[in-house]
Amino acid sequence: MTATSPVDSYAGPSSKREERRVLAGTLVGTTIEWYDFFIFAQLTATLLSPLFLTPLEQSSPALAQILSFATIGISFLFRPLGAFVAGHMGDRLGRKAVLVMTLVMMGAATSLIGLLPTYETIGFWAPVLLIFLRILQGFSAGGEWGGAALMAVEHAPKGRRGLFGAYPQIGVPIGMILATGLLFFLNSGMSKEAFGTWGWRVPFLLSVVLIVVGYLIRRAVGESPVFKELAQRKAESKAPLSELFRKNTKEVILAALIFIANNAAGYLLIAFFISYATRALKMPTPQILLATTVASFGWLIFTMVGGWLSDKIGRVKTFVAGYALMFVWMIPLFALIDSKDILLYGVALFVLTIGLGLSYGPMSAMYAEMFPPQVRYSGISIGYAFGAILGGAFAPTIAQALLDGTKWSGSVGIYIMVLCVISAAGVLLARETRGRPLGVSAH
Repeated sequence: MTATSPVDSYAGPSSKREERRVLAGTLVGTTIEWYDFFIFAQLTATLLSPLFLTPLEQSSPALAQILSFATIGISFLFRPLGAFVAGHMGDRLGRKAVLVMTLVMMGAATSLIGLLPTYETIGFWAPVLLIFLRILQGFSAGGEWGGAALMAVEHAPKGRRGLFGAYPQIGVPIGMILATGLLFFLNSGMSKEAFGTWGWRVPFLLSVVLIVVGYLIRRAVGESPVFKELAQRKAESKAPLSELFRKNTKEVILAALIFIANNAAGYLLIAFFISYATRALKMPTPQILLATTVASFGWLIFTMVGGWLSDKIGRVKTFVAGYALMFVWMIPLFALIDSKDILLYGVALFVLTIGLGLSYGPMSAMYAEMFPPQVRYSGISIGYAFGAILGGAFAPTIAQALLDGTKWSGSVGIYIMVLCVISAAGVLLARETRGRPLGVSAH
């Protein structure tokens, strides 16, 4: 019989005020993280290539665009390193301290991108410095999500882990709303020349304000009750990483597989569709950014629905429903986009966010329930990081290469459909986790 620890019967924060503080603290960091990533990804789709790869843009625009998208993927390669370091520290020192550290590091790297000289000013060093700052972003992002997810799930009242775990998840669409909305405002409010000269720097520099706000909110959040229990029992592992791979390699692999399709489709929404619509279909940038912003609200809503629904019908059924919807929508999605009608473009993206939300909302809770507390931060961070490499890291690059090679946008849809099958299989192999105890005694 499995013992029940105090954490397993944890009733939730002692007051509504503490509950709001926990949820705000987990939400704010992921919002800032993804705002930073989305600003870069969306400007990569429209502007950064001529600014930082100027000679290549002039001689081979298609290759320049592919390499620009590759700069998105480069940071993902360093996410596992960040996940290893932050996960190890989070399992040894606590969730809170690591979350504050990763937040500040991410914000500093993003702000410095806004100060970078372009290729015209310093030549070769411009893309080199840009890639270096992207590596710092990837390193910090590798530890950010895992800590935020655990703070939310480990503080959750009984029977509401999915809903609480959805709060760090909605930082993705909220960050996208902030990023895309700001770019829409700047593109609409200034000339193309002014935006290309200095306006593109504004979104990066504004990250400083978000970091200050996020730092103050996170400092006010208490440590996770599960980690407190670990500390009280002196149960921290002296070598959490070695213990993780000795006992939970299967769970790390499954966590990576579960995330692949969601992350790949998400990065098409974030970056590829904007580039494809504006550069290949010649649709107006402000309208595309507005449609993407509206779709982000759908992503937010359905992510919350996904977390809530997973508490009702289970994590597996919710995930599978999301991936099934994404699978069947892929070919119609590109047919609507290729119509070059902005309303149909908006509908295509909004419907996609239903599947994205249902396959993202339950992730925090399911991942937390897959790993024992001693290695939980490391396990979910590393699984998530490798899933991001296999999924979204080079999804825009692969999509652009498929489009250039086949001259048929549907080939990109088939690529995502294959990933949906892989991720759905990962979910089914992981089996249902809803209701599994989270505390030390239970493991």
